[in-house]
Amino acid sequence: MLNVSLRQLDVFVQVALLGSVRAAAERLHLTQPAASMALAEMERQLDAPVFDRERGRLRLNARGRELLPLAQELLERHAEFGRRATGKTVALAGELRIGASNTVGNYRVGELLGEFVRAHPHVAIRLRVANTDDIAAAMLDHSLDVGCVEGPVTHPLLEVHPWRDDALVVCAAPDHLLAKKRTLKPEHFAGARWVLREPGSATRATTERALALLPPGETVLELDQIEAIKQAVAAGLGIACLPEVAVTDALATGRLAALKTPFLDLRRKLSILLHREKYRGAALDAFLHSVS
Repeated sequence: MLNVSLRQLDVFVQVALLGSVRAAAERLHLTQPAASMALAEMERQLDAPVFDRERGRLRLNARGRELLPLAQELLERHAEFGRRATGKTVALAGELRIGASNTVGNYRVGELLGEFVRAHPHVAIRLRVANTDDIAAAMLDHSLDVGCVEGPVTHPLLEVHPWRDDALVVCAAPDHLLAKKRTLKPEHFAGARWVLREPGSATRATTERALALLPPGETVLELDQIEAIKQAVAAGLGIACLPEVAVTDALATGRLAALKTPFLDLRRKLSILLHREKYRGAALDAFLHSVS
């Protein structure tokens, strides 16, 4: 009969998320030998390894990937049992791992997290900001509890719930030839020099959809940060599609000019991502309620 302890599960989960026994031991305030022993004993009881050992790193194998969400659920259910067993109203605690794509993480983080953080100050928030593809991948390997992205995601294991409307705007330096035209038409963009986000970002996907409706141009730069693109555009290196929420200040101060392009559909949806197999404990439920 299996007799896997909560400590062993905790070590297993943290090693899976952090990639090493040393890092897991530090997170759990254990010595490294104690963490190693806990993991080894769990694998002994399972009669199979849950990690592949690769050059000092531990990577989940197929068995480990199957067991990880179950281990996370057991730990969360145990914590929930402790809260309810007291018979008192106990403040939520613990940790919530949230992934946000760049527009959300850099420009809408207050809107995403503010209500929850104010209501539940004892829950530690670990926020990871990356592009939409990276956030979706992290959701699939259970290293995030919930995601908020600006791009389309289609995977049978991920639920996608609309959150907010969003839009891009085509920006140029104020002295750019296109910024000086009173009325723009698609043909005016022939040969335009574009500054793009990196592949995998939702802003890149929306931009490419718009470019397909315009005459051919030239990609002069690919950058992975919106602020870097704003600097490049302001310096006259090219034009770019940027999130409206990210350029409000630059437009107001005249550093950038917004090009009127009613012939382009630059609208998009921001969405909440959930893993269908993820146990939704009290903290995750409270977060979902705060953003609904």
